[in-house]
Amino acid sequence: MPTVTTGAADDLFASSSRDSSAGTEASVASMPPLAVRMRPRSLDEFRGQSDVLRPGSPLRRLIEGHAGAAGPLSAIIWGPPGTGKTTLAHLVANTAGRRFVELSAVTAGVKDVRAVMEAAARERDMYDRQTVLFLDEIHRFTKAQQDALLPGVENRLVVLVAATTENPSFSVIAPLLSRSMLITLGLLSDDELDDVLACALAEERGMAGVFTLEPDARAHVIRMAGGDARRALTSLEAAAGVALDGRPAGHPGGADEEQIPITLAAVEQAVAHAAVRYDRAGDQHYDVASALIKSMRGSDVDASLHYLARMLEAGEDPRFIARRVVIAASEDIGMADPTALQTAVAAMHAVAQIGMPEARIILAQAVVHNATAPKSNASYLGINEAIADIRAGRGGPVPAHLRGSGYAGANRLGHGQGYSYPHDDVAGVVAQQYLPDDLLNAADYYRPTDRGFEQTLSTRWAWLRALIRGRGTG
Repeated sequence: MPTVTTGAADDLFASSSRDSSAGTEASVASMPPLAVRMRPRSLDEFRGQSDVLRPGSPLRRLIEGHAGAAGPLSAIIWGPPGTGKTTLAHLVANTAGRRFVELSAVTAGVKDVRAVMEAAARERDMYDRQTVLFLDEIHRFTKAQQDALLPGVENRLVVLVAATTENPSFSVIAPLLSRSMLITLGLLSDDELDDVLACALAEERGMAGVFTLEPDARAHVIRMAGGDARRALTSLEAAAGVALDGRPAGHPGGADEEQIPITLAAVEQAVAHAAVRYDRAGDQHYDVASALIKSMRGSDVDASLHYLARMLEAGEDPRFIARRVVIAASEDIGMADPTALQTAVAAMHAVAQIGMPEARIILAQAVVHNATAPKSNASYLGINEAIADIRAGRGGPVPAHLRGSGYAGANRLGHGQGYSYPHDDVAGVVAQQYLPDDLLNAADYYRPTDRGFEQTLSTRWAWLRALIRGRGTG
């Protein structure tokens, strides 16, 4: 196992430095954050986004310096935070030896854009060097500000690499979109985040082997990162500072020591977020989902919200939760409150469109509706009993008067003859056989409860059933 000195560990983190000398303080204070130090310097170091970086892809060709007949295209990179947008922009500039200029749409304006274009023209004319303009958060630029980019992009005076976390179809003007490649990045997988952490722990520009990250702590960092490499590295750096602060008092400085372990407790303290005991691929996934459903069925709103929060904080896919809520709205509530299904379905669609963190509010509304609604599983039991009869071979031929009569020869076969059209009756209901003969007096699938709206349905269904079966009009 590698050995490290206490001084080396302290020099990595300003908050944990024990050296009061001016030189050490200045050195630590000037050290960039871990996420900056670990920014990939080449495609070989980059993690994730294998689809858009496959050999021969437009983005890879742009990074490698290949150009078409008219020169390289500009690119708009769309993706969540911490997925590599800024890094890819640096690679576009650095790999091909281009000049790199970075602007943020939060602070830059049209004047700044024009200054970049003028400098790019000088670079091209005097040094035959192309300029890469990285514009972060382009969605914050107004239409007029985006218009200012068009001449430089159109004439390929600059290679624009614009980053956005919002859908470019709604936030970037069409002329700029049509002149650029649109590259969509996805969240990093758990394995890719694990690689990012491993490199940060081992490499000299990172933590230089000073620390080890215990398995449960590693899993928590990855889960909390949610596919965001920057968040994972920031959490790791903060947890390492906590681990240093937690060393025993009087620890000998300067002597060789074993690697410093970063524990789950250190990570929880660093990110002020307790680890949720939840395995998205194991028993906890099913146990907590089951607890949510049973809590809604049992009408305990507090318990329902607890398990919802537990799933969300563990990184469960909100779309999975929404589907469970929709199922519960029919299985456990049904016609006792028909609006519960409407709320659940609306929530499912809204969650898919909006995503986290706002999706938690929508899911909470649907869960509260389910939990507080009157309960009935009559529809659930009814379809199960009907299916059981079918599987048991019950259910003879469809009565002739119900069969389709819209094709040649149907009348000759007697199909549709004798059918009574309910709308011709003043009540909109007629006495008529609908069930097959063998189920006419046996089927009793739907048995409404006296809870909620189903209490009204119970009275109406009894009246309808008697009238349809010809047992009186009530």
